[in-house]
Amino acid sequence: MGFPYTIADDHARLSVRLTPSGGRDCFDGLEEDSDGTVWLKARVSSPPEDGKANKALIVMLAKALKCPKSGISFISGETARKKILRIGGDPEELNTRLKDISNSNAGKR
Repeated sequence: MGFPYTIADDHARLSVRLTPSGGRDCFDGLEEDSDGTVWLKARVSSPPEDGKANKALIVMLAKALKCPKSGISFISGETARKKILRIGGDPEELNTRLKDISNSNAGKR
């Protein structure tokens, strides 16, 4: 299984499958689609209404990646479970931190 992100010159693109109203805020493993796309599974306790779950996801990612919330934005899927996020920052640091999150959750399915 690969990683749920790609690194560019000044940002990373992260694929996330979000479960709102999930009881707690945490990363919950990796998932691979039949087409080979790998998603980081995340759950938040916030409900999906009024963007609360998306805001909770951004807060959780910013804390885990040690980056500002303002550096994280949606590329697609803002109203869907499967989302693509753009995370601005130093590519080497992002690669290390995203790899740590992915590897620590790789065994969970």
